[in-house]
Amino acid sequence: MDSLARVLIVDDDRDIRTLLAEYLEVHGYAARTAGDGVAMREAIAQSPCDLIILDLTMPGEDGLELCRELRKTSEVPIVMLTARGDASDRILGLETGADDYLAKPFEPRELLARVRNVLRRTKGAQGSRSAARRLSFGEWILDLTSRSLVDRRGVVVGLSSAEFRLLEAFVSNPNCVLTRGQLLDLTRRDVEAFDRSIDLQVSRLRQRLGDNSRATELIKTVRGEGYMLAATVQAES
Repeated sequence: MDSLARVLIVDDDRDIRTLLAEYLEVHGYAARTAGDGVAMREAIAQSPCDLIILDLTMPGEDGLELCRELRKTSEVPIVMLTARGDASDRILGLETGADDYLAKPFEPRELLARVRNVLRRTKGAQGSRSAARRLSFGEWILDLTSRSLVDRRGVVVGLSSAEFRLLEAFVSNPNCVLTRGQLLDLTRRDVEAFDRSIDLQVSRLRQRLGDNSRATELIKTVRGEGYMLAATVQAES
């Protein structure tokens, strides 16, 4: 399936766009390029893509802005590129909705490996979710289509991309202790060095679930191991 994957490269550096497009095409991908957000939107409108390689630091609309925009309507996998190697930038990019992150300069072979891994992970995740689109647990329903959290009264609680992915990981593995490393894998993040960021995400997710004491009982901390969703999960029609 990788040979059919359509990749859109969004980078203001023409040389990098050309180099990556040629390299990916040699390895069986259909690659297109865009130099900014306007060209990216035009390319997506003309033809869908299976993965976007998105540069973080671009004049005008930067990669973070474009990633946020994409995540409002699409789950297309995003690999973010940047000249910044700072850990905070890396975490911010991933929390915004990127699936992976690679700092420049990089080896094209490493980017190719990351593209393959992201496509493999996202394809598997989409397949596992295809049977049920609404999952209930406790007093909540997670709508996988609208990417939103709904209480039993029908009130919708908005979720960020990072919060949605984390909650989806929990409801897909109820009553199972998930380590921080496992949660990073399940939320499609390759940032083992920053696995403590999961603690912050769990804290934010608990706030979304309302009263802190009840939320803490719903998503339990298992000391020395990780976290667990203590609830029965059922598919809703």
